[in-house]
Amino acid sequence: MAKYVVKLTDEERMALQATVSSGKGAARKLLHARILLHADASLGVEKSDEEIMDALGVSRSTVFRVRERFVEESFEAALVPRPSPSRPSKLKIPEAAEKQLIALVCGDPPAGRCRWTVRLLADQMVELGYVEGVSHETVRQALKKMTSSHGKSRPGASLPSPVRNLSITWKTC
Repeated sequence: MAKYVVKLTDEERMALQATVSSGKGAARKLLHARILLHADASLGVEKSDEEIMDALGVSRSTVFRVRERFVEESFEAALVPRPSPSRPSKLKIPEAAEKQLIALVCGDPPAGRCRWTVRLLADQMVELGYVEGVSHETVRQALKKMTSSHGKSRPGASLPSPVRNLSITWKTC
């Protein structure tokens, strides 16, 4: 594993100190600024990764990544953390497949089952070739957005039933 030595310029060090002392900004950006200040070797007071870990309560890999990005990329790249890898965009069910899903839900469940589950529906949609692949969560969300109560105008869960008026009205003569 290569050792990445952080040597800050005076301008970079002052910018980091200003960022840290103001305390304003994203938490991860402030943390990366603190790591860079602790790792600075330009003044001859560089701390080891273990000392930085103990001082800031971060993992060794975080310290390593910040050092690496400073040396390999740039000051700005090390300061601004990369966004976390996000999940792939949710696959939406095409409209034609949604109609097939409705037909499945309205039909009889497979033999040996008394009702459809979202997992069964997802598996059945793939098996019948309506979609190449679909998660049970996508099926659940598609069903949720559909009108699930017959004759109601609001999609999703059925409307709450009206509450009876329990107050007593007095008749006066």
